[in-house]
Amino acid sequence: MLYSIAPASLLIINLILNRELLKRNGFHEKNKDDKERVSIRYNHFILSATLYFIVDSAWGLMYEHHDIPELFPVIYSLTVFYFIFMLLTMLTWTRYIVAYLDKGGRHSVVLQYGVWAMFVTGIVCLMLNRFYHFMFSFNDAHEYIGETGRNISFLLQIAFYTLITTYMLYVTHKSTGREKIKYTTVATTGAVLGAFLVLQILYAFLPLYSVGLMIGVCLVHCFVESGEKKEKEIHDIIASAMAESYEAIFYIETGSGEYLTFSKSRQYMTMDASATGKDFFSDALDSIENCVYPDDQEYARSFYSREYLLDKLEGRRSFSFKYRVLINKKPRFFLFTVMCEDNGRYLIFYEKDIEDELNAEKTLKDNQKKTVTFGQIAESLASNYDEIYYVDAADSSYVCYQVNNIYGQLEINKSGEDFYGESFSNIPHIVYRADRDRVSEFIARDNMISSLENHRDCSITYRIMISGKPQYTRMSVRKSSDGSHFIIGVENVNDEIQKEKQHLKELKTEKELARRDELTGVKNKTAYRELERSVQVNIDNGMDYLTFALVVCDTNNLKQINDTQGHAAGDEYIQASARLLCDIFVHSPVFRVGGDEFVVFLRGNDYSSRHELMERLHSHVLENKRKGCGVILASGMSEYNPEGDSFVTDIFERADKEMYEDKQKLKA
Repeated sequence: MLYSIAPASLLIINLILNRELLKRNGFHEKNKDDKERVSIRYNHFILSATLYFIVDSAWGLMYEHHDIPELFPVIYSLTVFYFIFMLLTMLTWTRYIVAYLDKGGRHSVVLQYGVWAMFVTGIVCLMLNRFYHFMFSFNDAHEYIGETGRNISFLLQIAFYTLITTYMLYVTHKSTGREKIKYTTVATTGAVLGAFLVLQILYAFLPLYSVGLMIGVCLVHCFVESGEKKEKEIHDIIASAMAESYEAIFYIETGSGEYLTFSKSRQYMTMDASATGKDFFSDALDSIENCVYPDDQEYARSFYSREYLLDKLEGRRSFSFKYRVLINKKPRFFLFTVMCEDNGRYLIFYEKDIEDELNAEKTLKDNQKKTVTFGQIAESLASNYDEIYYVDAADSSYVCYQVNNIYGQLEINKSGEDFYGESFSNIPHIVYRADRDRVSEFIARDNMISSLENHRDCSITYRIMISGKPQYTRMSVRKSSDGSHFIIGVENVNDEIQKEKQHLKELKTEKELARRDELTGVKNKTAYRELERSVQVNIDNGMDYLTFALVVCDTNNLKQINDTQGHAAGDEYIQASARLLCDIFVHSPVFRVGGDEFVVFLRGNDYSSRHELMERLHSHVLENKRKGCGVILASGMSEYNPEGDSFVTDIFERADKEMYEDKQKLKA
């Protein structure tokens, strides 16, 4: 009875210390990241220790009555489990420290293979012990006798713990700070477990290993798990403090896209922001339509791609961008800053409302403008333009402020008596032929006056000829504050226009690629969803004159081809299926919406000839089936019925049902 009290007490202490960890972290490692895996392996160690305490306590309780023959099978079984769970504590402890120290090199592999070898060897010896008493035995009085194998097993475990302790002390000597505490704790725990195993050899009928095991659990709990908890609390405090300066901070796992959100802004939380999520990039794109100012939505979408962000961060610490966000249905400028952790595993994404800062900056600039002279204004404007014309609205006289000459050999006067007359005479010489009429209309005095009646300024972008080549130029016009003069700025924007064209071209290419299936070259599921939404809007708006049909196709035998010939052959089979559909439905878009599923949107000539085309597809498939080669595609078609169809999905489901029936016929 006295023997059982110690492990039973240790069992209770163990459960009290670790109940929260056991409940929170669970025991399943599948689909967990490295940090979660460490906590789960610690739970494995706690569970094995718990089982050992239970068996040790039960063994002590039963052994006091070993003279009762009926109890002998129970005592023998408990003895076997005693050794099994002792080995299990060593195994789970080793797996835990390997994950905890985050060492993926040769030493970790040796440790794990070594401990598994000892565990398996121990289990085999216990199984053989039933026939050859190598580990332990009982005499005729059912008294426990430790055999040579028991001591050898203990000595091997002691040597293993000693090896780990020595190595950890060596690493501790070279470490500092928190790392030093981690390694010291592991070394101390190994030393304690080894020492109490020595005592267990000397005093077989005392629960000494249970005591050592509990000391090891307490060491890990006090110096490691509590330290981790404190570190998390510190991180939360830091994040909370930073959240005071930002509307929101996102902590994003680069690979999976999972994220945490820190925010103390009530305005921000009115946007239905989520505290956690599975895919930051997908959630951000989904929220743009409701949260971003309409004019900025397309611009905002360009940033929320994992590849784009990582590419922008290549070689630099951070980068920022801004656009307008709707807060309480009013647009406000937000600044977005992205940073990458040193190890590249996490992205930190900051959102900050800068509307008030921009307004304050604008107000400051406006106030500064009021304090400077006209000459200073002209000088400042001239630094931003290639030329500034200050034109008298009454008599058309002007003064020109010129920074650099972009007009080649053309002579430009610094002042003149008739701005409009001189401009009209210069247009045929310097303006690109296709733009001359537009420029002449824009620069007309009456047009300029009427354009500025209801607008603060107006502008035109046109091309001028420089060295025989057209280059883009922008002319901007505004009135002086008293309305007596026109201020006309001319600037060369050729580089800006060319870059914008290139950017739009690249965006168009990116959008096209994003909607194209890599394997087959046909449109992908994303493109089909966009088409489906567009058609649904037309149906909702009562555009009944639209005629179309959906063809749903599914490849047969793909799994068999993948299993017998390999996935490369399966990919070729899918590509051949796409080619067949494109060859038959020449005038209709083909979409790959699943691994082996296609949808064709029949319209125009293909819709008019839909029955002939479907018959052609069926004939081709049947011929392939007869020959025993080529693509076997099950297919079904359904037409849009304005009288009964309210949703595109209704049409799809009918076609899908017909395809399924065709698939059964082909299999039969």
